[in-house]
Amino acid sequence: MPESDYELLLPRLALHLKLLSNEQVAQMLRTWRSAGVPELGRFLEGEGYLSKEQVAQLRAAREEYLRRRGEAVEPAPAPSPLASAPAVGPLLAASGESSIVEAMARELAKGPSAPPAAPPPPAIAHAPSPAPSSPAGTAKPASAPVEAAPGGSSPRRGGGPAAFVYRPGQSKLNELLERTIEVGASDLHVHAGAPLKLRWNGRLSDVSGGPLTAEESERLVLPLLNPVQQARLEEEQQLDLAHSLPGVGRFRGNVYRQLRGLDAAFRAIPARPPTLEGLGLPASLSSLTELHQGLVLFTGPAGCGKSSTMAALVHQLIETRADHIITLEDPIEFVHTSRQGLVNQREVGPHTSSFARALRAALREDPDVIVIGELRDLETISLALTAAETGHLVLGTLHTGSALRTIHRLLGVFPPSQQAQIRTMVSESLRAVVSQRLVPRADGTGRVAALEVLIGSKAVGNLIRENKVFQIQSILQTGASRGMMLLDASLAELVKAGTISKDEAARQAEDPKRFA
Repeated sequence: MPESDYELLLPRLALHLKLLSNEQVAQMLRTWRSAGVPELGRFLEGEGYLSKEQVAQLRAAREEYLRRRGEAVEPAPAPSPLASAPAVGPLLAASGESSIVEAMARELAKGPSAPPAAPPPPAIAHAPSPAPSSPAGTAKPASAPVEAAPGGSSPRRGGGPAAFVYRPGQSKLNELLERTIEVGASDLHVHAGAPLKLRWNGRLSDVSGGPLTAEESERLVLPLLNPVQQARLEEEQQLDLAHSLPGVGRFRGNVYRQLRGLDAAFRAIPARPPTLEGLGLPASLSSLTELHQGLVLFTGPAGCGKSSTMAALVHQLIETRADHIITLEDPIEFVHTSRQGLVNQREVGPHTSSFARALRAALREDPDVIVIGELRDLETISLALTAAETGHLVLGTLHTGSALRTIHRLLGVFPPSQQAQIRTMVSESLRAVVSQRLVPRADGTGRVAALEVLIGSKAVGNLIRENKVFQIQSILQTGASRGMMLLDASLAELVKAGTISKDEAARQAEDPKRFA
């Protein structure tokens, strides 16, 4: 087999195993040829197209594929892709990058020559071990040696905070972020006047190395910011951002000034959007992707994984529906790729000045689905309700603790003179509220999601319209057949399965006496 064809087997396999899309492969081939990196696997990993584990899987599948075809599996070192681009064998016989991708797909579909199935990449989950009997039980990741970190963060490679090493005066922030993922922490905190801190299994832990000085904190954080971000930080004294480490992962960050100096907090985000199964959430939630109009809200306290749950639904929409999906975020967290559906992601700051302005524009951009990172203020909530009422499916998050509090929050932001009108709009538009919390497992190995699910119905709508929201509690208690669930009932199932302790359930419950 020609050496260049040997390298091109990797993207063929990635396409076959659905690790990359047609568009990603076409873009990757163009970039690779001009990068001067002979070994394509190293390029895929270094540029963040695939993780180290995924590249290893593709290499193993390639050797098995060639072995079954009786071809050599140890070619000489490949020449520079730039030098070999004009003649790369039969795979490049067609003209144009998209034609090349189609040729790859056709050859793989022939049957006898198709490579054997390789194991899928590790799933991302809220917690590392399964709890089959729980409605919010967590699925075991596909690759057993790699455990999943809490809160939907990147795969845990083990060790915990004790394995985190900080060298004062030597460590750089990118190195520390990489170690954050390696030890399975969900957050890294850089504090002037205090030691570095990791959030692991929902709890903050100090990192050895002593308190950071104000100068050292700035030395760590400022090189991460581009000139535009540094100017915004200087002007506003705080900054939201997203940061990517190729081959490692993404991070949502906030940099801010405080009494002792410059601080920053970074949340680890998986490189690939999660799935409901990978997050250990009930399959019944997938029915929300069958909606074509209305408002679906994901709620809970900060750090409860609501953004991950919403991203899993968005990922399923992209995979299964030929719709135009617009996301409005601050900053962009999970990066989605157009599949059956077309997805456009906009970030407050670089792409638009505010959620409200982007949402007004979105209504003129022919969307089918609008995803709002956070419903922060009256104007954004009002526009979201209008979009849901005018035939769009709107997904968004709110920082509320239960389904009933979510409804009160939607209604309460509006002045008394508009209450009757808003109750009518909410009663007709609300399709579902998914409220969740992450609860530490009894064995200390991670956290598991406990859910409260309210499904919109005529009865729920009537109670909202008549200002009898408190009576919705009884519908939640009796609506299991429709997919509804009370938070306390979800906690009780987790206690019964031995997944969480009674004490933890009581701390999270609306009625702690139930777990006394």
